[in-house]
Amino acid sequence: MDLSDAYANGPYIAQAEDYPPRWNAAAAAFRAEMAAEDRLKAGLTYGDGPREALDLVLPEGAPQGLVVFVHGGYWMAFGRETWSHLAAGAVARGWAVALPSYDLCPGVRISDITRQIAAAVTRAAGEVDGPIRLAGHSAGGHLVARMLAPAMLPEEVAARIAHVMPISPLSDLRPLMQTGMNERLQLDADEAWAESPVAMAPPQVPVTVWVGAAERPVFLEQAHWLGEAWSCPVVVDDEKHHFDVIDGLAEPDAAITAHLLG
Repeated sequence: MDLSDAYANGPYIAQAEDYPPRWNAAAAAFRAEMAAEDRLKAGLTYGDGPREALDLVLPEGAPQGLVVFVHGGYWMAFGRETWSHLAAGAVARGWAVALPSYDLCPGVRISDITRQIAAAVTRAAGEVDGPIRLAGHSAGGHLVARMLAPAMLPEEVAARIAHVMPISPLSDLRPLMQTGMNERLQLDADEAWAESPVAMAPPQVPVTVWVGAAERPVFLEQAHWLGEAWSCPVVVDDEKHHFDVIDGLAEPDAAITAHLLG
């Protein structure tokens, strides 16, 4: 069975083509504002490759802790510069926010990206003291969930993780082998299962799965699979689809921001 259409978001979202330009514009404006206030540390490297870098946005005053937001794009698209504005909500509430880029498939495998994000979280943790909260969208939701695997992070960093929020995550990668995307993802059965958060032991860290009520059915299923596997709550956000479910992160008083930081 070909599941390509089941995992396609754009064709089922009105004016889907308008979202990337809107994200880029909002991100550029926010970066410029933070740079002008000397609150943006851009391009902090966590590895040797050109995409192994993160941006760190600082609040006014000493940070209450660190949020790391990992972007989506099916491990094949985007970079940190498209999502800078999503740091605004947490920054306004006194948290520092790190936004990493990572290498993209097919140049690397998903398991390589997982290790890169672990390195990015570790680098960011060295820049900011206090508790760490991880959030990621879609493929990024998969990646932040994978940070809870045993020994994925250094012990001293793992001990600081206070909350993880996979947003519309891909929690079982096996269905993706039945999509056209797998020509680029190059998943085989072993890697798909090894990289699936549902295959991991339930973590001891608090986890909240967040998903839009208007998402494609498979994303609602993926969210609930993770909730069931980890016995953690799943919040279904009314009327939100896959592209706008993350919008609230840009607002300090939005429910998604309050839940991430609460």
